Amino acid sequence: MARRVAVIGAGVSGLSSIKCCLDEDLEPTCFERSNDIGGLWKFTEMSKDGMTRVYKSLVTNVCKEMSCYSDFPFQEDYPNFMNQGKFWYYLQEFAEHFDLLKYIRFRTTVCSVTKRPDFSESGQWDVVTETEGKQERAVFDAVMVCTGHFLNPHLPLESFPGIHNFTGQILHSQEYRSPEGFQGKRVLVIGLGNTGGDVAVELSRTAAQVLLSTRTGAWVICRSSEWGYPYNMVVTRRCLNFIAQVLPSCVLNWIQEKKMNKRFNHEHYGLSITKGARKIIVNDELPTCILCGTVTMKTSVKEFTETSAVFEDGTVEENIDTVIFATGYTFSFPFLEEPLKSLCTKKIFLYKQVFPSNLERATLAIIGLISLKGSILAGTELQARWATRVFKGLCKIPPTQKLMAKATKKEQLIKRGVMKDITKDKLEYIPYMDDLAACIGTKPSVPILFLKDPRLAWEVFFGPCTPYQYRLLGPGKWDGARNAILTQWDRTLKPLKTRTIPDSTKPSCMSHYLKLGGVPILLASLLLIYKSSLFLKLVRDHLQVRISPYLISIW
Repeated sequence: MARRVAVIGAGVSGLSSIKCCLDEDLEPTCFERSNDIGGLWKFTEMSKDGMTRVYKSLVTNVCKEMSCYSDFPFQEDYPNFMNQGKFWYYLQEFAEHFDLLKYIRFRTTVCSVTKRPDFSESGQWDVVTETEGKQERAVFDAVMVCTGHFLNPHLPLESFPGIHNFTGQILHSQEYRSPEGFQGKRVLVIGLGNTGGDVAVELSRTAAQVLLSTRTGAWVICRSSEWGYPYNMVVTRRCLNFIAQVLPSCVLNWIQEKKMNKRFNHEHYGLSITKGARKIIVNDELPTCILCGTVTMKTSVKEFTETSAVFEDGTVEENIDTVIFATGYTFSFPFLEEPLKSLCTKKIFLYKQVFPSNLERATLAIIGLISLKGSILAGTELQARWATRVFKGLCKIPPTQKLMAKATKKEQLIKRGVMKDITKDKLEYIPYMDDLAACIGTKPSVPILFLKDPRLAWEVFFGPCTPYQYRLLGPGKWDGARNAILTQWDRTLKPLKTRTIPDSTKPSCMSHYLKLGGVPILLASLLLIYKSSLFLKLVRDHLQVRISPYLISIW
């Protein structure tokens, strides 16, 4: 059984990994190359250490109730969506509350992580670190890699002919901190992700003109939904997930697209997305900026000249001062040895996105290397809870031969075009979380809850799937989970109640769900077959056959 665990990185996933080790009576040692916790959420004016940092104006895309550690809710007066400083302070509160800081070695870089000669028997690792020029070697029973997605800026200059002749400023969004210095300039932002949209909107207030170039377009959603409730809390519900399992994907996509176009027509705004793509970004202001002309949407760039950009549609924009590449990041594991290093970069070879398939002993876990339609923080915490129990031998995973054979077969089918590489898509939040929770023994059973605690069951099934749900039972059960679920709307509304209104009545939990589109009472009768995947498959296939021709005919 593993005892000593090396945790690489003290960001969001590193902090939860330390705590999960302690919860399982393991001995964590965390190595953090900077001088503080928080990873990319620790703002600095410059990025001299090469680490990716948030820009100063960043605001979270997932609301506080959906993006907290499952046994440590945000304070009730915290805003639902926080700026960088507020969120980092929450991480600091978490670390101090659970006394995690004493397990972290700051200003320490991990140089190498290699298997010991007897790895097939012991599962142990040699970890070499460097602190202020001095190297140390230590043996660990397990390793948790918590370095995340945002390691190396992806700057694809070779894909843009003439870029080396461009005389203006070129930078990656990693280098962007604030709009200061861009006053009166014409700025081209390449890439329409969350970062590209945020940077374009912020620069539109100071720059002379902002051009936003995209190849695929994107669906743009707001942080608030109907009646002003946080969008995440409205859409991330078990009842809706149940419906999604029954309805064919073509019907779901059609419904979602109609809903997203209801706020504004994406085609009119130059944001219409390439057919078949499901790219979604969160931005409250981009449509308004396009409407006001401070941001101009453009197609992909064909080539650059010394001072201008030529676009695929034949248009030319002259006198460009700055080009900002919001083209994402690549991840790597420079401290691992081959072939493990290459294999870990292929998500298809990571069992449930966590354990490398080629290791005889499951003593290395990749925590936080996920794209999730929901809170990454909540996802990484559940990954860490599962991984630490695997280290202890309390949870089992399939043998490496079986995992490698399955992953290799999938890889071949993807190369032949028979199967889609779903690892490039964002994972569905509730199915992925439930999958991990089932491995641990913490997945809530809605039918049993309805028998034992109807009020709680109602909130769990019809309400938002907040992280507290995975602390109701099983290993790591938290006594405060039930109350946290029953009071989640109180904490949501609390920071909004800054002005007392006479005769204002407090809405009941029931009214929340009525306002959010009505209570699907019919679903209650389907709870008995909730776990019947065969039934769901038969219904889905039947509806696909019946509905698809009709949809095709009306399109």
